[in-house]
Amino acid sequence: MPVSPNSLDTQESRARDSLFLLAELTLEDSGERHKVKVRNLSSGGMMVESDIEIEQGQRIVADLRNIGPVRGQIAWVRGEKFGVAFDRPINPKLARKPVGTAQETPRFLRVLDAYSPSFRRQR
Repeated sequence: MPVSPNSLDTQESRARDSLFLLAELTLEDSGERHKVKVRNLSSGGMMVESDIEIEQGQRIVADLRNIGPVRGQIAWVRGEKFGVAFDRPINPKLARKPVGTAQETPRFLRVLDAYSPSFRRQR
């Protein structure tokens, strides 16, 4: 059963997070995988930009960074943009967190505190 864009018009779905995120989208009926651009992300769905052929009501699985696979269906299609309504709510803020667990300051941000006899310090 296709989802109406009006059914997504709740206060939760209006709290969208604009971003640019790459995700992998799998079409459930064919198993095809596509890299897509996520433009908006909320707890209930997302807006995607891609040139893949897709239809309203089609079932998908989106693999989102730091969130993992999320099932949903296509709620609307307008040109190369389409909306996805998730089957379960997600925490969209997780997608913004950096990937990895390095606790160390990156090398290019470290302050050098080295003494060199050829370097004269000003006082």
